[in-house]
Amino acid sequence: MRAAEVLHSGAGNKNAFKALIAAEYSGVKVELTKDFEMGVSNKTPEFLKMNPLGKVPVLETPDGPVFESNAIARYVARLKDDNPLFGSSRIEQAHVEQWMDFAATEVDPGVGWYLYPRLGYIPYAHTTEETAIASLKRSLGALNTHLALNTYLVGHSVTLADIVLTCNLYHGIARILTKSFTSDFPHVERYFWTMVNQPNFKKVIGEVKQAESVPPVLKKGVPPKESKAKDVKKETPKEAPKPKVVEVPAEEEAPKPKPKNPLDLLPPSKMVLDDWKRLYSNTKTNFREVPKFVMDEVYDMELYEWTKVDISDEAQKERVNAMIEDQEPFEGEALLDAKCFK
Repeated sequence: MRAAEVLHSGAGNKNAFKALIAAEYSGVKVELTKDFEMGVSNKTPEFLKMNPLGKVPVLETPDGPVFESNAIARYVARLKDDNPLFGSSRIEQAHVEQWMDFAATEVDPGVGWYLYPRLGYIPYAHTTEETAIASLKRSLGALNTHLALNTYLVGHSVTLADIVLTCNLYHGIARILTKSFTSDFPHVERYFWTMVNQPNFKKVIGEVKQAESVPPVLKKGVPPKESKAKDVKKETPKEAPKPKVVEVPAEEEAPKPKPKNPLDLLPPSKMVLDDWKRLYSNTKTNFREVPKFVMDEVYDMELYEWTKVDISDEAQKERVNAMIEDQEPFEGEALLDAKCFK
């Protein structure tokens, strides 16, 4: 009998759910590691040998480790011969892969960029949130159209595509996508609740409740306020107040003129910098188009200079890192196409 596969992940990781649900449908034994602590367990030398990036989940198999959640789910499903989770024909197999890619590249980033900044995992920006919401609504709209005529993503039964997509929707619906948000996509709603109430889903995920409100924005890196110490401090004798020394005011000198700011010595510019910043911030453009955008919109090129940052310079690299925090809340995706102005 084949030994159980070991899944290294926390119990509530939606990416781990994919493999665990696939295992339930496939009759495969997958054991979740106990007492897994994110930030500790995934930084050990043993874990980093399995995944040098320290990302979870990782599946430990008799033939070696596998990382990336969709790859793990595929591996688990393939442990059962002729598994219907992959579809019953070549075109269905292609459609299963198609919807798995859709879940990874369309739904997961949209949910992540909406949710994670509000939880303080990555810096919050209102314009980024607006873009994430618009992208997510576009993706859910396409999904809603497909599900208007289909109970499942592919065929007439649960496939690996349903498992992956439902797991990628899970944190969104449970933590930030309220009823007022999802009501615009009734077929997606019906589909999600149908999936999470399937016995094999429910065994892994448990009861799911929809978010009742959008979580407030939490600032990253703000330490909690320290509670006042309960111990009674020893009273120290207060020093007697020193007698005030009355000073005879000297004759006031005339105030010296403040030195002029070097920028004030420049000739007046025909461009109002605040107007330019406002235009720049409110313009939806890909960051690769910014140089052309600057040349078209910045009219005063005599007093303002556009310089490309040389990140081979350590000092400049440090400044860039201070403006952009490169985190990886979702697997395998480029996280930042951003505009910087400083």
